[in-house]
Amino acid sequence: MSKYLVNKFLYTVDRDHDLTERYRTDPAGTVAWWEVEMAGTLLNAIDAERTTWLSFTDAEREALVGHDHVALFEMGAHPFLTLTLWIAMFERDHPEPLAMQLDYAARLAHVTQPYPDITT
Repeated sequence: MSKYLVNKFLYTVDRDHDLTERYRTDPAGTVAWWEVEMAGTLLNAIDAERTTWLSFTDAEREALVGHDHVALFEMGAHPFLTLTLWIAMFERDHPEPLAMQLDYAARLAHVTQPYPDITT
């Protein structure tokens, strides 16, 4: 797994309202677009240095498209990045205060220490 690439996806999508909404409504299209258009330029300051070797694994792509924060965490994605993005995308679907965050945590309740390595 490229934890850096997955975390960079989560970070950049969370920082752009339009991209967050696009990911919420069209996850497959957003992941595919981001992988082609953004992944190769993230490490470099100029487009002339664009790389073509960065891509998600099938498991990463599936978890991102499926909005599966549990699988992402188990693969080593940083939980704060998924949590902040999930709040932006899904908190509105839960009428009770903190209901989304409690659901997020409940789905991770089976995970015991030591937690997956989240270093990049």
